[in-house]
Amino acid sequence: MVKTHYDTLELHPSASQAEIKQAYRRLAKLFHPDSHHVTASHDRITSLNAAYEILGDPSKRQHYDAQIQAYSAASSTAYTSAYGSDSPRAASERGRERPSERRRPTTGQTIDAQIQAWLQQVYTPVSHGLGQVINQLTDELRHLSADPFDDELLEDFQQYLDDCRGELEQAQSHLQSLPNPRTLAGVASSLYHCLNQVSDGVDELERFISCYDEHYLHTGQELFRIAHKLRTEARIALAQVH
Repeated sequence: MVKTHYDTLELHPSASQAEIKQAYRRLAKLFHPDSHHVTASHDRITSLNAAYEILGDPSKRQHYDAQIQAYSAASSTAYTSAYGSDSPRAASERGRERPSERRRPTTGQTIDAQIQAWLQQVYTPVSHGLGQVINQLTDELRHLSADPFDDELLEDFQQYLDDCRGELEQAQSHLQSLPNPRTLAGVASSLYHCLNQVSDGVDELERFISCYDEHYLHTGQELFRIAHKLRTEARIALAQVH
């Protein structure tokens, strides 16, 4: 019921690294917006890139596989809570023998458990971390504007950027920790794009420190503005799902 990166690349979890690379290239040719294929899709290529970023790196893939196993175990626990300790077949047979005592699980219970796990372990910490980074920029720039060439102020600004990178690393780790439920694909996509925009924005802001060219400050601000919009879109998409 939950789409994984393997599903995105149309692969079995046991696929080799070479097969992952081949699958990515094959699908990228079909869905890349510049391919001029009728199948071209910005959303699909974004999903493919996100999947390949994880599965194409053996160490990231190993971590992702471990998280999928943990997620499956959590889903299994929710499933057991619904069905009891019996297998679905045994539960069905037992239900036919004693209809009045039959315990009927609902698939919705399992899906709800998966959604709640993703919201708690991924969406909430990622959105919160990105919000802290984005919302603090205005104050940091105001502080720096007192004297952009002052060494102490520049050190403070560099510390802010270093803290931003720490938050972004944590957000990236959270995004990789669980496959997103299919119904929340739009939310996950907005968060993923938001993270990328903030990361690029931090790079631009840091370039200012080395050359004092205000162009990099303006570019960084614009990227953060886009990121703010994407974070808002994620929140709206989540509200629409609920």
